Amino acid sequence: MSSKIKFGTDGWRGIIADDFTFPNVRKVTRAIATYLETAYTKNRPVLIAYDTRFLADQFAKTAAQVLADLGWTVKITVRDCPTPVIAYNARHLNSAGALMFTASHNPAPYCGIKYIPDYAGPATPEITDTIVANIESASDELPGSNPSGSISIFDPKPDYLQFIYTLLDIEKIKRANLKVKYDALYSTSRGYLDEVLQHSGVQLESFHDWRDVLFGGGMPEPKGEQLVELVEAVVRDQADLGLATDGDSDRFGIVDEQGTVLTPNTVLLVLARHLIKNKGKTGAIVRTVATTHLLDNFAAKNGLQIYETAVGFKYIGEKMRETAVLIGGEESGGLSIIGHIPEKDGVLADMLVAEAIAYEGKPLSQMVKEAIAEADGPLYNNRLDLHLTEAHKTAVIDSFTKNPPTEVVGIKVKEVGRKDGIKLYLEEGSWVLLRPSGTEPLVRVYLETNTPEKLTQIAQELESVIAKLEG
Repeated sequence: MSSKIKFGTDGWRGIIADDFTFPNVRKVTRAIATYLETAYTKNRPVLIAYDTRFLADQFAKTAAQVLADLGWTVKITVRDCPTPVIAYNARHLNSAGALMFTASHNPAPYCGIKYIPDYAGPATPEITDTIVANIESASDELPGSNPSGSISIFDPKPDYLQFIYTLLDIEKIKRANLKVKYDALYSTSRGYLDEVLQHSGVQLESFHDWRDVLFGGGMPEPKGEQLVELVEAVVRDQADLGLATDGDSDRFGIVDEQGTVLTPNTVLLVLARHLIKNKGKTGAIVRTVATTHLLDNFAAKNGLQIYETAVGFKYIGEKMRETAVLIGGEESGGLSIIGHIPEKDGVLADMLVAEAIAYEGKPLSQMVKEAIAEADGPLYNNRLDLHLTEAHKTAVIDSFTKNPPTEVVGIKVKEVGRKDGIKLYLEEGSWVLLRPSGTEPLVRVYLETNTPEKLTQIAQELESVIAKLEG
């Protein structure tokens, strides 16, 4: 049974009623509890939260019963809750960390569980490795009927909102009288992001702000194909901004006044500029290997340190705990800023974009153009998802690891990075990243360069090289 429980970059995800079952939830909860006993004393509560998925609330209650049976004081959220909210409370309430039941932006059949330590960011690999090692010997049996611990319900919202308001200039946003459209995508941000927007005095229209375990037949992912209604509403009513989050509200979705869904790379750049220019903040910029180098250009122009990490917000969060980070983010749509928790927060990210518009007093599309120009852009990105056989995938990674190309489309490779996959840094600033999927026969190829033509050329050459490595 436990052989099906695999922890990915952010906890364990599985298909409900296949491998994500009540016995397996009890097993994983006991494996987490075994870790907790080595790291915390039982006078600190364990928090439990869950997203809007089918049975997520019941899985959360099951975990609460297991922990109470083991003598822990458990506090479970009064309703579904964003990941950044439970993460903030994990630190704020001096807890032994939190269990969050979510499969983030995955389709409806999935559920997941992740452990968030008391520092309010994702668990680092040494913690998750310990938990995984504990799974084999953990029991999946039902807890006893006389628990030595206790379970109570709490509302994590008031303290989180009070904190978020300290990070934003609410009065500035109120004076801007913005017109905002918000698509909750049936996620945990309903009752959070819309409340913050109303508190900020915007003219608000909300969509899909109720629980639907099938996510309206789509996915709770704030990307183009899921945001058609939001884009239409922004354009139709000439709104200043469209906002969305993913299922557990740690990723953002941003639509400008023209109806363009902005890439996370663009949003990171706009917000880095806003924090320095309008709010007088400073600190390092942290990005993953797959995230735009426009941030590097921006950092260089502003005399800021830039750090590159492996993919996964846990690595950005780790850097945020070590040093002053102005903004940390990834191309998949997560960010956090200086003064906030070392965990990605879609609610805060969305509000910061509204705040940036309020400060600049100009359309978001114009702010995007200015930020890109200041960072010596534009740069063009692409991601190829190559579905290969397991043997072909292994051959590709072996070849690029042992004999990386010395040039791509006639441009010399000046450096080969191995933080996560294989990254080729080209002499004129372009780059290519190959990352094998840990869970499926897939190789992702990320590209960035300075013209659309070159982007096509690089993609074609890499596909050709990879095709030749088959068998």
